[in-house]
Amino acid sequence: MITLRRLTKRYGDTTAVRDLTLDVAPGLVTGFLGPNGAGKSTTMRMILGLDRPTGGHALVGGRPYAALRHPLREVGALLDAGALHPGRSARRHLLAMARSNGIAARRVEEVLATVGLEGVAGRRAGSFSLGMGQRLGIAGALLGDPAVLMFDEPVNGLDPDGVRWVRRLMRSLAAEGRTVFVSSHLMSEMQLTADRLVVIGKGRLIADAPVAEVIAGSSRNAVRVRSPHAPRLAERLETAPAPGPGAKVEVARVADGELLVTGLPLEEVGMAAHAVGAPVLELSEVKASLEEAYMELTGTSVEYGASTPGAERHP
Repeated sequence: MITLRRLTKRYGDTTAVRDLTLDVAPGLVTGFLGPNGAGKSTTMRMILGLDRPTGGHALVGGRPYAALRHPLREVGALLDAGALHPGRSARRHLLAMARSNGIAARRVEEVLATVGLEGVAGRRAGSFSLGMGQRLGIAGALLGDPAVLMFDEPVNGLDPDGVRWVRRLMRSLAAEGRTVFVSSHLMSEMQLTADRLVVIGKGRLIADAPVAEVIAGSSRNAVRVRSPHAPRLAERLETAPAPGPGAKVEVARVADGELLVTGLPLEEVGMAAHAVGAPVLELSEVKASLEEAYMELTGTSVEYGASTPGAERHP
């Protein structure tokens, strides 16, 4: 379990993390999302005792990281795959970590096999590709067989097979009851991997909810309906009462005989069609992607927005 309570970090006049309170529970893959500059890396560094909070606290298993007697056996982390001696072999890099943390040497061979590097364990780590370096960093995080694991962009540099392997690894670790906290900018991968999402922007908590709940909250969720009497059905739907306070029903005519309805569940769209005698040729849900939901959540929290190419052209 990772516990954050009013965690705050200021650098001069800049507040990188502001009053962040959340629990990262065991048995789940928790995705940690946010735009560049949102405070994700700073938060992870504070959890690991690499940065000192200005206010609040971060606990791992109920204790600050600095108070852990055998840190590598309790928390495994990959924040920077390049943080190693480039002249050491992969095996010697892991052996140095094991010996300094009282971990049996046989564990080195186990994690090398887990990440698929046993065949290149004697090569200098400095000669590794980006993807191989990521695998070595993951091996280091797994070395102490910890209950808590933290990964910052773990699929960076991996090929599709490697990305799928990381996805399966994360889910298997969570299935064993471990706490798995993963930061990533790859929304499609987080949608496939994470059980729960923590989204921050400008250092503040924006969302802390299951993946399905985050996606369900998107205004891009809609119902597609095709009918030869689409205009009649559209008139009915446009006057339909919203299902709840603050909700709004919108009907878009996307093609001849086809409507896209937001703000109403599929069942009510079907009932409206029945009420006006409009035959239905198609009635289906159009679900938002995590990327679409994420962009809605963080739209006002982007620190380094760029203009769209061509948007500022002048005649």
